[in-house]
Amino acid sequence: MVLSASSVRAYSETGDSYAVVKRQLMWVAIGVPCAFIASRVSTTWVRGLSYPAFSISLLLLALTAKLGVEANGNTNWLALGPVQIQPSELAKLSLVIWAAHIYANKERRLKSLHQMLVPVVPGMVVATTLVVLGNDLGTALVFFALLIGMLWVVGAPNKLFVVSLLGVGSLALALAATNGERVQRLLNFWDPFKDFHGNGWQPAHGLYAMASGGIFGEGIGASQQKWGQLPEAYTDFIFAVLGEELGLVGTLLVITLFLVIAYAGLRVARETKDPFVRYCTFGIVVWLLGQMIINVGMVLALLPVIGIPLPLVSYGGSSLLPTLSALGLVIGFARREPAAARALAQRRRARSAGLSARG
Repeated sequence: MVLSASSVRAYSETGDSYAVVKRQLMWVAIGVPCAFIASRVSTTWVRGLSYPAFSISLLLLALTAKLGVEANGNTNWLALGPVQIQPSELAKLSLVIWAAHIYANKERRLKSLHQMLVPVVPGMVVATTLVVLGNDLGTALVFFALLIGMLWVVGAPNKLFVVSLLGVGSLALALAATNGERVQRLLNFWDPFKDFHGNGWQPAHGLYAMASGGIFGEGIGASQQKWGQLPEAYTDFIFAVLGEELGLVGTLLVITLFLVIAYAGLRVARETKDPFVRYCTFGIVVWLLGQMIINVGMVLALLPVIGIPLPLVSYGGSSLLPTLSALGLVIGFARREPAAARALAQRRRARSAGLSARG
């Protein structure tokens, strides 16, 4: 999908239709080994990284807020020599590991509201504030979903969620009101055609793409909207191109695959006896599923355009590497579960018996 969605723009800018997908394949070549390594490391080693990773993430977010590179109104990129990274994407994984480590250490004290809140809530609030300073409300929303998810899994009282949702909703509206473009996005997202040539241009063309795809789509490579009409066709709005080329069947397949990942992760979290594995797996599921829901809602004009990639599908190494590493962690957690370990041992014994019989 990255190849199809990016080919026109890549050719117009570089003369090479494969320029963007070549970079994405480079990130895949780095990310798959990272996922494999993550699936093999011990939980003790992962937990040992929690505070260093969290501290580095906060430092990178602070540097981005102060010295970051602006793109599309958001200051969420940090230039490190010739490479630009998006620290907020890396911070998602570090926040999950850090919060899971703390809650695992406090497993027997989580009946106390104070133990649930400190230091996880202040730490995540600091990270979210640094992201908001860079005008990246999409990532801030994912951070908030992570926080709510982690509080829910440790058993926080319902009234806390009500207060949090009201407070964050009011704050988000207040922050949006400080920026004229955001106000127009909020006012127009349910009817993007009202301001078709202004802030409604991107969501309107996203809807055009989805509508023209029909049931089975126009076919891979046949998108019309990627020919300049649809901004961010291979990043934030790649789901629209997917819908145009693969139709309703393709979009439902992608959503179903995300739900399969969520089901597998929740099954691991439910079956494990290790509290760190439970909290970390649940946090990863909330992150990936929540980000998918936000991205798809944005493309379908059910949510304002807030600029957030579709995990595993959109172009971008800063998003792909931590996502693949997170999935590698979940695979490693699943492999080490007693039932999986017994099944693996049985397969190995059966294989050895078969080799002995042939010998």
